Amino acid sequence: MPANLPALARELADALVDYPEDVDVIAGGDSEVVRLELEVAEDDLGRVIGRSGRTARALRTILSAAAEKSGRRCVLDIVE
Repeated sequence: MPANLPALARELADALVDYPEDVDVIAGGDSEVVRLELEVAEDDLGRVIGRSGRTARALRTILSAAAEKSGRRCVLDIVE
């Protein structure tokens, strides 16, 4: 798993939320798919998801592009 994907997800989430100390990224997956679970404070959930899911979609696009460099796919789950 590319070590930079969880760090990238954390950095992007930290920039979006009011409580960056509550951001947690859990990484897992296998040789083909990197699975990231993003947990944020309940008050910041709307900021990470965005209107109609636009921010979440943008986060997934950025992370997928970064994962593609190493020939993998990335799945981002935002945990409530």
